[in-house]
Amino acid sequence: MTVNGIDVSSYQSSSFSTSGLAFVFVKATEGTSYINPKMNAQAAHAREAGLVVGFYHFLRPGDMKAQARYFVEECASIEHDPLFADWEDDGVSCAQKDAFIAEVMRLRGSNHRVGLYCGQYYWLNRDTTSNAGDALWIADYVTAGKPRIKAKWHFHQYTDTPVDTNVGAFADRAALRKWADG
Repeated sequence: MTVNGIDVSSYQSSSFSTSGLAFVFVKATEGTSYINPKMNAQAAHAREAGLVVGFYHFLRPGDMKAQARYFVEECASIEHDPLFADWEDDGVSCAQKDAFIAEVMRLRGSNHRVGLYCGQYYWLNRDTTSNAGDALWIADYVTAGKPRIKAKWHFHQYTDTPVDTNVGAFADRAALRKWADG
């Protein structure tokens, strides 16, 4: 069984439809200089609908400890919101991805699940450690809930039409909330 969710960034409205959703993941930051200007409004909109809210940071080449600090200091998270590294930039190595996850876990891991978002290609061809922290969120544009990987996944982004649409591997919203609460 799965639950439905979306992920949003500054490209989406702050008043997206929450109908039928259990979670929304919001882009918070990128590198050490970008903050999603709609992040607070998007998170508040999802919270008002009672959804699990998570945040992600788009990794850029550079100092991973600095990016982790920037992310946790600037994102609008509250206790128990899942936090994700978004690994899509070819200039970011597997070791750097792992360093970012480790630093976010050090900074916030006692109060948040910390995971990895990446595409199926990165997971199968660039990852060498299978380190996804507490959760693997995999992008693979195939049938919902059937990403083409063998690893245990928690979230699957299966399309970007009309928005980035995901499923979570949870029986219902209560099970997702229990997982997020740790």
